Amino acid sequence: VIGGISQTACYKGYRFDIGGHRFFTKITPVQALWDELLGNEFIDVPRLSRIHYDGRFFDYPLQAWNALSGLGLINTARILLSYFEAKLRPSPVEETFEQWVVNRFGRRLYEIFFKTYTEKVWGLPCHEISAEWAAQRIQGLSLTRAILTATSLQRRNDDIKSLIHTFKYPRLGPGQMWEAARDRVVALGGEVRMQHRMVTIEMTDGSASAVICEADGHEVRIEADHVISTTDVRALVRSLRAHASPAVQSAGDALRYRDFLVVALMLDRVDLFPDNWIYVHTPGVKVGRIQNFNNWSNDMVPPGGGTCVGMEYFCFEGDGLWESSDAALQQLATTELETLGLADAADITDGTVVRMRKAYPIYDAHYRGHLDQVRACIDRIPNLHTIGRNGMHKYNNQDHSMYTAMLTVDNMLGLATHDIWAVNTDFEYHEEQRTPPSSVAVGHGSSRATGR
Repeated sequence: VIGGISQTACYKGYRFDIGGHRFFTKITPVQALWDELLGNEFIDVPRLSRIHYDGRFFDYPLQAWNALSGLGLINTARILLSYFEAKLRPSPVEETFEQWVVNRFGRRLYEIFFKTYTEKVWGLPCHEISAEWAAQRIQGLSLTRAILTATSLQRRNDDIKSLIHTFKYPRLGPGQMWEAARDRVVALGGEVRMQHRMVTIEMTDGSASAVICEADGHEVRIEADHVISTTDVRALVRSLRAHASPAVQSAGDALRYRDFLVVALMLDRVDLFPDNWIYVHTPGVKVGRIQNFNNWSNDMVPPGGGTCVGMEYFCFEGDGLWESSDAALQQLATTELETLGLADAADITDGTVVRMRKAYPIYDAHYRGHLDQVRACIDRIPNLHTIGRNGMHKYNNQDHSMYTAMLTVDNMLGLATHDIWAVNTDFEYHEEQRTPPSSVAVGHGSSRATGR
């Protein structure tokens, strides 16, 4: 299926994302390309995502006053005491996600709204996750500002960012975009070869000269003037063979990835919940997010098909979740959907499972040093270009990833000398505009544009 993590999977007339992909961008050339490829096939979708914690729903991104008021008096008191303690005695270093968050929000709020979900997503304790991840994904929450605003001691600032209220979405899911892109390439005389796995990049006089692929058990050699790679950095380094030193090979192998699977459940119900998706912070369940594909586009569900929800699980290839049978995963998802009070098991009529390797590059405490070593090697190969999320081991949204491709083409044509590594380094939350205060993106995989 074309599209990678942005594909649209199909099952018995149901269509679903491998993680939700909202189409919203502040990058004009990317928006123009989207419009060129799909035009009137985009629909406008109301945006609603919430956090599920302890049987309650909270705003997403987290609104400080909404969180405090929803947690009750005792929890709020503990949060505020913890917050002031962190301000009086902050950690002198901020190298990890835990240190960064606790310094800004206090340990109690960190444990409720950051720790459980973040560790579920990444499969690592928060003290092993880089503070860079927090700085990139957590924006704008201020408990002090929320308290002052709520007590009328601070006027609301209309210049603070808030979320968009609607977003664009392809009528048949994000895969429709890549199907259209494939058709455009073919119409212009290009080739799109499916089921070809890159094995080796051949080098001549310090430049990439060909790519060796495996297809149907046979070796295929494709000569190249330029090679653009979106594969994961680890695989790219391995493909360079002896042209990457043992130290660079070790650095590439040390980069880590989080894998992902979605259990799509079909229910004989409609209007299950109004959200596009729900972030599950509630302890005791393994599901990380829950998508309601009906609320993305009515055409994602066949006529009379009820509702299709995507129960999203973060895992490592080879672990217990990944290796579970489809039947066991469907049973787990059914049980957890009922445990969360969102549906009854009796409502579920069918289900299927899709697994996705290397969905998320991991920002562990050592990834930056490893990535810098690899970059230094790749930068010496003038016609080898790495782009996108896995190609750069960078948590780009889909518009950022597409923009790195567009800038790379400019560079190849000699039109510019863009630094594509500077894309998405301002740590501005992807779906924000200017208006009400106290919002935060709580380290979620956003759309890939997101979600991501």
